[in-house]
Amino acid sequence: MKTNQSNQNIYQQITDRVIAAIEAGASKFEMPWHKGPNQRRPKNVATGNSYRGINTVSLWVAQLEHDYSSNLWGTYNQWKACGAQVRKGEHAAPVVFFKGFEQPENQTEETKPNFSFIATTSWVFNADQVHGWNASNPTPTTDKIRVFEEAESFIAATKANIKEVGTCACYKRFQDTIYVPSWQLFRGSHTSSATESYYSILLHELTHWTGHQSRVNRELNNRFGESGYAMEELVAELGAAFLCADLNISLEPRADHAAYIAIWLRVLKNDKRAIFTAASKASEAVDYLNKLQPHLLEHAA
Repeated sequence: MKTNQSNQNIYQQITDRVIAAIEAGASKFEMPWHKGPNQRRPKNVATGNSYRGINTVSLWVAQLEHDYSSNLWGTYNQWKACGAQVRKGEHAAPVVFFKGFEQPENQTEETKPNFSFIATTSWVFNADQVHGWNASNPTPTTDKIRVFEEAESFIAATKANIKEVGTCACYKRFQDTIYVPSWQLFRGSHTSSATESYYSILLHELTHWTGHQSRVNRELNNRFGESGYAMEELVAELGAAFLCADLNISLEPRADHAAYIAIWLRVLKNDKRAIFTAASKASEAVDYLNKLQPHLLEHAA
């Protein structure tokens, strides 16, 4: 059993793995969050809670790297408590948690917040890396009628202003309106139906919609400068991926995002915290949308 613990900065370690995964799929516009019809949120085996933000992305990358079939993860001791044993020689994947702490009074200034966060790292193993685990690994529902009904209800509950018009989907912030082509204009693929493509695009635009100043007021230009628009697209990509996983909708690669990939890679290579920010903002957007629902999709942690 190995945990890959080293002195390497955890921000850099996770960022490097995400960069490698993006580069590996760039020629086909396949990102680490494009996992086809069996994409699910990573969950902790002990709590049953879904991982959030960067941990979702990091564990999807690990699942992609090693072709794990399960979405269940746990620390060495958590698996042991479940009666399972991590196999000898297996490597763990990192998950990061942020703990807040108050700075000493003598260090607070107008330019410094008096409350900060520190990252702590845990190391988790996938269910495919253990033996003695006999619990079933449920698969997403194959009842597409139910899936589409739930997606439609989810979107309707947001009360977003959505207009079916034109041939290109977009969110116009000044009008606070989502424009999307009619679902009849969408085409499916070998892993995704036309209707799934329609809903995945709508969920992408809904993530943009959350950024309006009357909602979460997301503004990335101050953080990323001239790359702010491209990073907003990354937030929407991740938000749609999280939502599609929760709603059992296949998320397909989008060729129209090819222009952003080079910018994403440049930003991530120059800023080891950029993917953490994007994933955090995506989770914030999903949280906002979930709170508009009669019932939350997930009890995520």
